Amino acid sequence: MRGFYFVPMKHEIQKPEGAKLKKVVIYTDGACSGNPGMGGWGAVLDYSGRKKEISGFMENTTNNQMELLATIKALEILKEHCEVDIFTDSKYVQHGITVWIKNWIKNNWKTSNKGPVKNVELWQQLLTLTQKHKVSWHWVKGHSGDKNNDIADRLASDEIKKHKKTLEQ
Repeated sequence: MRGFYFVPMKHEIQKPEGAKLKKVVIYTDGACSGNPGMGGWGAVLDYSGRKKEISGFMENTTNNQMELLATIKALEILKEHCEVDIFTDSKYVQHGITVWIKNWIKNNWKTSNKGPVKNVELWQQLLTLTQKHKVSWHWVKGHSGDKNNDIADRLASDEIKKHKKTLEQ
């Protein structure tokens, strides 16, 4: 999407008085074989101890696109307003959505160097989805033994392996 795109920043969603938001914990990860190259994304969603694993693949993509897509796909699954804790090992995603995006919007989706924001369509999609929920962002060090981050990483990597085998046949 090109041109001016503005979505007001909401930090709290309105809920009916007395209503309690469901609490969902999401772990996301993206992977790429080559950059650009074949990419996979994975996410683990946990609601009250019930876990759901999701993943996907793109043939020609970048690691950053897969990191963003993992978070987008996880948020798309939520059917109602929720309180969401998102854990990512991507500082690109965490800083982008919590710090950089405010200036990108103010500057009509340009960086501080006046160049276009990379992956703007994905950032805009992520912004729209986060405004439907009360989201807290957390960075977790990748490959550090965090169980759910390791699962998200495995899901992303397995997508690449599965599709590499299919493409080689």
